[in-house]
Amino acid sequence: MTLINIWSLGHFVQWTFVGRFLFSNWWLFLFLSIGWEVLELYLPYEFVRETWDNKASDLVVNTIGFVLGNRLRYETEKL
Repeated sequence: MTLINIWSLGHFVQWTFVGRFLFSNWWLFLFLSIGWEVLELYLPYEFVRETWDNKASDLVVNTIGFVLGNRLRYETEKL
């Protein structure tokens, strides 16, 4: 398993959308992002089985997507 995979792209797009259109609260973002990674530890599905390195890279990708979404939000508000 690689650190960046097709699921990483999904995480990035999802959090960019959330940061741009839904909310910009960092505490809520952290709660949902970390909470999902913890929840994956207990889900009985094969697609959630991943290494700790991949979980860490998911959090990094989530953060980059959320930052980009927030920047897009504030750039369009300036216009």
